[in-house]
Amino acid sequence: MKKEVVVIESPKSPESEMFRNLRTNIQFMNADSEKKIMVITSTVPGEGKSYVTSNLAAAFSQINKKVLIIDADMRKGRQYSTFDLKPRPGLSNFLSGVVDQDFIDKKDDIINYVQETEVENLFLITSGSVPPNPSELLVSTKMQYIIDTLKQVFDIIIFDAPPCLVVADALILSRLVDFSIIISAQNYTRLEDLNKAKMAIENVGGKVAGVVLNKVQMNAKTYSNSYYYGEKMTDFKPKQRK
Repeated sequence: MKKEVVVIESPKSPESEMFRNLRTNIQFMNADSEKKIMVITSTVPGEGKSYVTSNLAAAFSQINKKVLIIDADMRKGRQYSTFDLKPRPGLSNFLSGVVDQDFIDKKDDIINYVQETEVENLFLITSGSVPPNPSELLVSTKMQYIIDTLKQVFDIIIFDAPPCLVVADALILSRLVDFSIIISAQNYTRLEDLNKAKMAIENVGGKVAGVVLNKVQMNAKTYSNSYYYGEKMTDFKPKQRK
C-alpha cells in the first residue's frame, strides 16, 4: 500500500485529522438517513480526487464501517495501484461481461469482483480493463444491480469517478447515488469550473453535498481550516488557475 493513504501511514498528521473531520461532517449530514453511497469527482484532472477517495474510505474503515471503494475511472483508474491489488477483473469487466477464461464462471456475481485491501474493513472493486465505451457501460441496467447488491453488504460505498467536466461518467453515476462531493485544489481550480461542475450534476438530478479543498499548504494557520465543506458553494473562493 502506498504512503499516500496518510490516514493509515501517518495517523497523527494534520492531513489525517482533516480526513477524520471530513468523515465526521458526512456522518452528521446523514445522521437521520440511510444515505451511504457517494461519488467523489473533480472538475478537471490533477485535483486529487483519488487521493481523497482512498483516505476518506480509510477514515470510515477506522470506525468499524465496512467500506467499499469502486474505482469508476475506467479510463485512468489507479486505486488498484494505491492498494497493491490486481487491476482486473474490475468494474468494466463486470459491466461488459468480458473476462479472462479462468473467471468466466464467476463473472455474473459482482461480489466476486471485490478485493480485500490491507486496511481492515476496506475493500475495492478496481476499474478493470480499459474499455472503448466507459460512459455507455455506466448507463447499463447492471449499474443499478451493482448498487442494489452491494449496499446490502457494505456500510459505505464510494465511487471514485472521473472529472465531471471532462467526461460524462460522474454525471451518470451522480443520478444513482445519494450524493456527490467535488474535489478542488488550492491555487488550481477555477471558480468558474467549480460552478459548472455543480450545475452539471444538479442538472441531471444529482445532489452536491459539498466541496473539498485539496492540496492546501499545511501550517499552524491553515491546520484548523484546511478544507471547505458545505452546500453553499458561493462561499467558496478559490484562486483562479492561469
